[in-house]
Amino acid sequence: MHPTHSMKKLLTGTAIAMLILHQDFWLWDNTNLVFGFMPVGLVYHACFSMAVAILAVLAITFAWPHELIEWATTKDEGAGTDGEAKPKDNQYKIR
Repeated sequence: MHPTHSMKKLLTGTAIAMLILHQDFWLWDNTNLVFGFMPVGLVYHACFSMAVAILAVLAITFAWPHELIEWATTKDEGAGTDGEAKPKDNQYKIR
């Protein structure tokens, strides 16, 4: 599945929101316990970690540059002696 521009924007915005939500300053002074033994801040971060894991799966599924995978897995006439595909000139240079 090729990523759409709007999906990339949504995932980027969600990642930025997660960065902001990671700073749970509103829970710093909360001494309540969840289930009678877990601090609420720890429960928050456990749920936050699961949400970030889901975000990572969505980012890999919908925003990963699939042409890199295709490039890495294809072999062409420019392959080396070990059979590894070599990049085309100027294909993935950092600018």
